[in-house]
Amino acid sequence: MPRTAVIGGTGFYDMAQAALKEKKAVDTKYGRVIVSIYQAGGEEFAFLPRHSEGHTRAPHTVNYRANIMALKQLGVERIIGVCSVGSLRKHIKPGDFVLVDQFLDFTKSRPSTFFDEEGHVVHTNVTEPYCAEMRECIAEAMPLKHRLHKKGTYVCAEGPRFETAAEIRMFAALGGDVVGMTGVPECVLARELGICYACIAVVTNYAAGISDEPVSHEEVLEEMEKLRKTIQGFVIRCLPSIPEKTGCGCKDACH
Repeated sequence: MPRTAVIGGTGFYDMAQAALKEKKAVDTKYGRVIVSIYQAGGEEFAFLPRHSEGHTRAPHTVNYRANIMALKQLGVERIIGVCSVGSLRKHIKPGDFVLVDQFLDFTKSRPSTFFDEEGHVVHTNVTEPYCAEMRECIAEAMPLKHRLHKKGTYVCAEGPRFETAAEIRMFAALGGDVVGMTGVPECVLARELGICYACIAVVTNYAAGISDEPVSHEEVLEEMEKLRKTIQGFVIRCLPSIPEKTGCGCKDACH
């Protein structure tokens, strides 16, 4: 089975640049997940639609624990998460990619850990929540013609509503660079299971109040459709650059 998986959201379902080998239904204690196995350029990888097939789950109802556990049960050791985001900074423009290295969590109601059983107390080190080794490999694989920001702080809002202009001003004042609704707890759950995780944030719009235009879901869909081939090609290009053996500390983060 593949050691690397890609988790995608809005506009990332048609993996036209890869060959579908099979689909697997994986049963976990948190629910059933459908995972597709693809091959491209001699590399085999798993693909999981974050919002379930057909985009049936809103960000705050995504079964993050089932998704990550299913990949763990398949033997996945590394995950590339692709998230659509709004920009909090004028210099981070729609169409840019951000290889985020930190997050701020403003989610409210979603289950955020596997360690919620009484008597089983575990603390996870998320000083660097995204795998530094994977981030470096992804940055090196990026075509020079495309704008990639090698660092950035991802703000995760609860959703499904968009943020107010006041919230966006607060997020920016706290050090946030982009805002989305799906990046957390996905990366934390991967760390709890010892899976390396990197996030490519795809900027689809400026967040509320950053530009004069109102934020809309249609705008996000339109921008992701424009970037779909580019981001899929980039992710596939990244796969061979990720080494078979890990040299990071992601597997040893839980205590």
